[in-house]
Amino acid sequence: MKIRDFFTKFPDEASCKAHFKSKREKQGVVCKRCGHGEHYWISTRDQYQCKKCKYRTTLKSGTLLHGSQLPYHYWYFGTVMPAGTKKSFSAMEVQRQLGRRYYEPIWYMLHKIRYAMGKRDGGYTLGNEIELDEGFFETVPDKENRERIAKELRENDGKYKRGKGSQKQTTVLVMAESKTVEATYKYRYGTNKKVGHIKMRLLDDLCKETTNKEVERSIDGQSSAMTDGANNYNDLKENLAAHGAVVAKVKKEASKILPWVHIAISNAKRLLLDVHHSIGTDYLQSYLDEYCYKFNRRYFDSVFDRVVIASVSCKWERNVQTIG
Repeated sequence: MKIRDFFTKFPDEASCKAHFKSKREKQGVVCKRCGHGEHYWISTRDQYQCKKCKYRTTLKSGTLLHGSQLPYHYWYFGTVMPAGTKKSFSAMEVQRQLGRRYYEPIWYMLHKIRYAMGKRDGGYTLGNEIELDEGFFETVPDKENRERIAKELRENDGKYKRGKGSQKQTTVLVMAESKTVEATYKYRYGTNKKVGHIKMRLLDDLCKETTNKEVERSIDGQSSAMTDGANNYNDLKENLAAHGAVVAKVKKEASKILPWVHIAISNAKRLLLDVHHSIGTDYLQSYLDEYCYKFNRRYFDSVFDRVVIASVSCKWERNVQTIG
């Protein structure tokens, strides 16, 4: 949906509320008390009433908007800004466009939308031929690690580590469906592989156990994987049907062996640098979820409607420590 079309379809609060109500009723309303699925709509109260036990449920209850005091129009505008554009917008920019006085509610709203995107993609696994590699994203350390990093810097004369393990970087496992097609078929990037869906997941370390655990969760066990020669991929055959490792003699050749993971990493880094000044380690996964969600639906007619449906069917968990 183009932003111009958004204001035509949703000019006011009432239109957004009516659209959200219609999407919720298609998904179904379930009573929290007795589990019954049939309700009356009480227009004077803006609530559903269970036909069986008469328990009432608000329109926002049990959805991503649960407990939010922001208008529906804010939520819809906050959805179309990232979902209706190829790149994204910062929370500060959305705040300016809405004319909202306080920044924190808008920032929190956008992270909840990204949370719904991540939950939706988390229900699917990658299959067939998979490319695997790790990317290193520059982040600001969270509160738990700041003291540890400050101590390491004091011991190392204020210098950061270089390469893998740098205190400035967060490790991300990048997985991409990459199917080999006919030799005559080539992308403009010079590869004869066609990309499908992708996933990006933060890793605490580069141990084999950590990598295998994420691979088991994200990739179908009947799939085959292609990786570089890193040691943390040595035991992938335990969770996958086949595993091939290729060691590139020249660094530039790595992009030919694993073309789509490198393109995904490069584009994600460029996107984050263009939109955000800095990103905290505890929120990087949230931004990557947004990137992967839009990439996986790049051929869809309306990503906006998909995000609204995800918001209706996704229940916000208040005890989530890392948003996204």
